[in-house]
Amino acid sequence: MFWKIVGVVVLVWIALAVIGAVFDHLFGILVLGAIAFGGYMLYKAISGGNRRDDITRI
Repeated sequence: MFWKIVGVVVLVWIALAVIGAVFDHLFGILVLGAIAFGGYMLYKAISGGNRRDDITRI
């Protein structure tokens, strides 16, 4: 019984380490994507004039 508990704790620890590493690497990609999308929306807002595309319509 003791080894089953130790095995479960080790598996959970490894799973959390892997998930943490994946999120750590994907966070940079998420930030770059948010900056690119914000820049695109800013460009559309400035250069759009009176034209209303589907992406900028609320």
